[in-house]
Amino acid sequence: MMCSAPQLPDELWLRVFSLLSWRDKLSLRCTCVHFRQLVDESRSLWRGFSVVLQDLARYDRSFRRSLAQRQVSRVCLRAGRSKDLDRLCSWLPRLHVLRLDGWRDGRLRAQEVKRLHHLHHLSITSCATPLLDLDFLLPLSQQLRQLSLCNVQLTCTAPHLLAGVTQLTRLRSLLLHHDGTLRIPTLSSVLTHLLDLRTLSWTMISHKVLPQDFFSPSTVPAGEASLQLSDLQLLNYDAVVTQDVLKPLANLHSLSVFHLYSVPGPTCHLQTWLTSLPKLASLNVHGGHPLAAYVNFLPASLLSLTLCVDLQPEDLQVVSSRAPHLQHLHLEPWSSSSNLVGLLPQLFPHLQTLAIRHLHVPDNDFLSLHELQHLHTLEILDSFHRPDPNDPSWVVNKPSPRLLQLISDLQKLTNQRVRVITSSHKDFLNCSCV
Repeated sequence: MMCSAPQLPDELWLRVFSLLSWRDKLSLRCTCVHFRQLVDESRSLWRGFSVVLQDLARYDRSFRRSLAQRQVSRVCLRAGRSKDLDRLCSWLPRLHVLRLDGWRDGRLRAQEVKRLHHLHHLSITSCATPLLDLDFLLPLSQQLRQLSLCNVQLTCTAPHLLAGVTQLTRLRSLLLHHDGTLRIPTLSSVLTHLLDLRTLSWTMISHKVLPQDFFSPSTVPAGEASLQLSDLQLLNYDAVVTQDVLKPLANLHSLSVFHLYSVPGPTCHLQTWLTSLPKLASLNVHGGHPLAAYVNFLPASLLSLTLCVDLQPEDLQVVSSRAPHLQHLHLEPWSSSSNLVGLLPQLFPHLQTLAIRHLHVPDNDFLSLHELQHLHTLEILDSFHRPDPNDPSWVVNKPSPRLLQLISDLQKLTNQRVRVITSSHKDFLNCSCV
């Protein structure tokens, strides 16, 4: 005999609800009063939940109450002004993560920001007007752990910018992406003050030759390895560098390089980077020279590799010999993947995660991925199809029937061991540049 919903223990319902996506939870709360109360008042169901808000004046008291009940701690505020931030501080004073996207006021006021006593991650992206200064950061100096400034125009000078950033002495992650107008000769002053910094993402478009002290804190002699930095992202990179410049980065575990030019200059700077980073475990390369130019310099310590570059099948043979323990591979060559996928089970038997394009890949090659005994996640990077070959402009952003059948066959061959992702959902609170 089937029980009605209220006759089952709330703990059991909450266990079931915890397995649902946030969209399903929102749909579920509309089915009955009991479920609405359970969903809204169970904070554990909404842990890590993010919400996008715009034009805050249109949200009624019921909506605001539901956000407060769920203790929403991650918010993206779009096209906001000071009055909107003031409202947000009143609604959700326990915010942990805040993204201001398309901020429309030239000044952020410290008296509003300081009300967010629990804020540890602040991201400001694509401001509609230039920011006058970064003085609003002062009240956050002892609490902020992550700061992202992307596509933000500043009327203040580079020294003023550095003064505002370097007062955040507990910062562990810093992202600064700009159009090249900020002229900051070295990162030494940043690294001198931010001793806890672990992740740095920096636009390199204004740097042509990296000076000797570029990565050296001023309190340590140039060339000595002293930084705790473990993750470095270089955006629009094409700078000349020497091994001496890179000595402070000896502890680096992850390097991501997004090259400035698709047709690079005569020198492959990646060779210098790879020979200077003995502990490198993760490498992400986007653009620049073909893989053949630096494949022989890959360190044996590599466990994760992303390649969005020009490459050939023989290059993967070299990768296999240079990095025999590779566990994570994102393969997105500029040319077709049709002759590459079939090689992967033999070349990289330890793969746990794999991201590939499937278009033009033979069915047998795709299904051969079941031979990867440690594979648990497969991401398809081109999950779209054109239903009518006579109309190439008609694109459906869903997996084709052929792809769905291939996925089903692969999962049967692996006894459902492999999870296949056909649509990636990037965290909207993060920068879209990388």
